[in-house]
Amino acid sequence: MSGATATGYAPRHTLPLRVEAIRQLRRRRTWVAFGIAAALPWVLIIAFQIGGRDSGDGRTSFVDLATVGGLNFAVFVLFVSCSFLLVVAVALFCGDTVASEASWSSLRYLLAAPVPRGRLLRQKLIVALLYAVATTVGLIAMALVAGGLVYGWGGLRVLTGGEMPAATGLGRLAISVAYVLVSLLVVAGLAALLTVWTDSPLGAVGGAVGLVIVSNILNQVTALGDWRQALPTYWMFAWLDVLQPEVEWRGLIQGAAVSVSYAIVLLALAFRHFRTKDVVS
Repeated sequence: MSGATATGYAPRHTLPLRVEAIRQLRRRRTWVAFGIAAALPWVLIIAFQIGGRDSGDGRTSFVDLATVGGLNFAVFVLFVSCSFLLVVAVALFCGDTVASEASWSSLRYLLAAPVPRGRLLRQKLIVALLYAVATTVGLIAMALVAGGLVYGWGGLRVLTGGEMPAATGLGRLAISVAYVLVSLLVVAGLAALLTVWTDSPLGAVGGAVGLVIVSNILNQVTALGDWRQALPTYWMFAWLDVLQPEVEWRGLIQGAAVSVSYAIVLLALAFRHFRTKDVVS
């Protein structure tokens, strides 16, 4: 009979987050991402031990302050990873969601379960974002532990001089990490759109990373003037304003607004396209 559904079938109970989280946890790329996040702080510590810490230009930089304590080392790790490594991690988790299922010819079987398309994409993106957050937080947590063990525990030394108490510095670091995650929502949004447009996970991930590369290039074109403020990466390092004695919130608010606006539009397009996509794989 038209419109009939199977007894006991409830769309809201299909593809639970726990099931999708376990499926994604078993993926090799998940453990590779976690492994890189766990290893990077130790690799940087070894690099400092081998090469020293002289920046060579006579000015105080994050490199110079990286070895004064665990908090400063964690800030340095966030600084060197937020513009590429974390971008790749977010693009990998979000861009490899639907496209990977399509490339394995398993997407049509998930939809035949039947899992509503909107719910399938939503559940997958929620899990992808949770793993991206876990990777980012795990990276900074490992940096704090590694830096504290090697360089000691203490306050946060700032570039302008002076030192914040450890509790204050930890709070500022948490705000910085939260802002970086918000700024990466635009990458997640584009990866989500590309993953429903293509059956190639590499294409979806590469396209999202390519957005950041192109945006960074355009950001160097000073002739664009104030138009650069609309670029997704223009405000990427606005979190540095948190690490001043007096926090300047203007850049963080503007950067978050730009990223969230882009993400909303891209995610809306992703859901719209996926609901009408002809799934053949």
